[in-house]
This record gives sequence, structure tokens and C-alpha cells, in this order.
Amino acid sequence: MASRSLGGLSGSRGGGGGGGKKSLSARNAAVERRNLITVCRFSVKTLIDRSCFETIDDSSPEFNNFAAVLEQILSHRLKGQVTWFGYESPRSFWDYIRVACRKVSQNCICSIENMENVSSSRAKGRAWIRVALMEKHLSEYISTALRDFKTTRRFYEDGAIVLGEEANMLAGMLLGLNAIDFSFCLKGEGLDGTFPAVIDYTPYLKFEQSSDSISSDEEELRTFGSSDSESSTPENVGPPLIMDENSWFNKCKRVRQKYQLTLEQKGYLEELLRLRENQLSESVSQNKVLLQRIEDSDLAHKLEKEQLEYIIVELQDQLKSYQSLDQLSAEVSLSQASLDPSHSQDGDGKQDSLNFVGEGKEDTPSLLGLCGSLTSVASYKSLTSLKSNDCLASPAAEMASPGLTPS
Repeated sequence: MASRSLGGLSGSRGGGGGGGKKSLSARNAAVERRNLITVCRFSVKTLIDRSCFETIDDSSPEFNNFAAVLEQILSHRLKGQVTWFGYESPRSFWDYIRVACRKVSQNCICSIENMENVSSSRAKGRAWIRVALMEKHLSEYISTALRDFKTTRRFYEDGAIVLGEEANMLAGMLLGLNAIDFSFCLKGEGLDGTFPAVIDYTPYLKFEQSSDSISSDEEELRTFGSSDSESSTPENVGPPLIMDENSWFNKCKRVRQKYQLTLEQKGYLEELLRLRENQLSESVSQNKVLLQRIEDSDLAHKLEKEQLEYIIVELQDQLKSYQSLDQLSAEVSLSQASLDPSHSQDGDGKQDSLNFVGEGKEDTPSLLGLCGSLTSVASYKSLTSLKSNDCLASPAAEMASPGLTPS
């Protein structure tokens, strides 16, 4: 009975081994993703803090650690490249970035591809990280690549960081690096792609012992060091007090550094505010000058429009007066023809001469009107009336002339 029960227990354990392995692998993958994202967040914070005191370049350990973390994240569960013989050759994250970041406006992909001193794919990826940081577009590159989900699925396996929820956190964390001015040399040893990137975890590890554990350790040391002296008591132990003083000194030092940093930021913001106020006052004065110019131009345009309208009205009046003159000349010619049929030829000649004179004078008033003599319409009307009266009186004189001739 005992053997049966042990056999059944061992069988049940063996049957649940598959599920336990799957759960363990899932846990390991989740822990790996969480560790990389957490270390990336710490590296970004340390990089921003260091940039407040010195320029970030290839010699900065904070940058080297950040570059290693980002390279590990982009290489997490990256698929290999299948050859013609069915083997998988390892590939770098640059192969994914080169395809997924083509849609970024004014990207640096082509310039990195054409670099002479960078040959391997891993070295090109490291050069891309540096160029993107100097251009302040690293977050934009990562966001654009993550939005291309089809390309991301083609290059990465299930469980990769870029395919999970951590990808959105990554793009948000990298956005803070746009405030840093980086200075890199793209011909240095940092672009060597022969060795993989290694993350240094020691700057981010911090262990704090509780007060109980410290006192117990001190008691053990006191016991081992002064076993012969029985007069020593735990109350006479001094190291815990020294530890407290050191901790307070470190806190005071950190507060002082933060205070100095805040003062520097305050001075920078005040200077920036003063500059913006000056720019605003200059813009307001320029705006006033432009508004005054617009008002003056509008007034000038209105006056010019009124003058043109007045000239058009006067020209229309002159045109009507010229048409009335043409009608009067036509009536005079008809009256001459009706009074003296025998002199029709002379009348026709006079009519032609009048028409010729009228045609000759047709352009003169218009020219005079365009030159500014717009008030001479009455004089033309009086002159026309006098000429018509003379023409009407001339046929009667001609009819009376045969009776006055001597017999």
C-alpha cells in the first residue's frame, strides 16, 4: 500500500512537470523583460543627472552603460537570418532598425550605411544610437519602429520586449534624452562590433540593512573581539551612532547638491524669461507698426478708389455730351438737305466736311478730358449751338441772293 501511494505521488509529480517548466520559462522571460526595462530607466536617470555637471561623450560610463542596455533591449529575442542551407545566422538589431525606421523624415539611415570606417552590422547599430542621440531623435526612431508592427513581428520572436507592453514605456523613457547635448566621435573604439555589450549593474544596486541587523552584527563583533573583558556592554558600542552620522552627512550632501542644481536652473529660467519678455515687447512694437502701415495703406486705397470713381463719372458725362453733338450735326445736315435740294451736292460736301471736322474733333475732347479739363462741357455745347445757328441761317441768305442780282 505504501509503495502504491508513493508510486502515485511520483506519477503525479511527473505528470505536472511539463506545466511547471512552462510556467518557469514564462516567469524567467517576464523577469528578464522587467529587469532590462528597470535598468534602462535607471540608466536614463543617471545619464540626465550626469549631463547637469559635464558633457556626455564616449568616455562617460553612464553613456556606455545606457548604450549597452539599449542594445540588449533591441536584441532581446531577435530572430536569426535563415540561409539557403537552412541554418540560422545571428543578426544585429541594425537590420531591424534599417527597415523599420525608413519612414522617419530626414533619417540618418543612408548616411550610416555609407560610413567607410563602420563595416559590421553591430557597429552600424552602435553608430546609429550615437547619431540619433546627437540629433535628439532617438525616441522618434523607436516610436516609428514600434508602430510598424508587421515588420517588428517579422524580426522578433514571441516574448520580446519590443512586442510587449514594455515597448511603450521604452519610448516614453527615451523622450527625456532630448534635453541632453551629446558629443560623440564616430571613429572611436566604441563602434567596434567584435565584442558584445555588457551591462554594469553595480551603479544601480543598493542594499540597506535595518537597524536590528546592524546592532546584531555589532554585538557579534564585540563578542568575538573582547571575549576576555566582561565589563563591556552593548550600551557602550559606538559604531551605530557613527553610521547614523555618516548617513545624515550623506543626506545633507545630497540636499546641498539638489539645492545648487535648483539655483542654477532658477537662474537659467529667469534669464530665459527675461529674454522672452524682451522678444515679446519687440514683437508687440513691430505688430503696432505693421497695423499702422495697414491702416495707412487702407486709407490711401480708399482715397484712390474715390478719385477713380469720380473720374469715371466725369468721363461718362463727357461721352454723353459727345453723343449729343453727333446727333445735332446729323440733324443740321438733314435740315440743309430739306431746305435746298439743288445744293444737295454742296450739302453733301458740307456734311462730309462736318463729319470730317466732327471726326477730327472727336478725339480732342477726350484727350482734353483725360488731361484734366473736365469742366469744358458747357463751352463745347455753346460752340455747337452757335455753329448750328449759322448753318441754319445760310440757306435763307442763299435763297434771297438771286432776287438781288441786277436785271
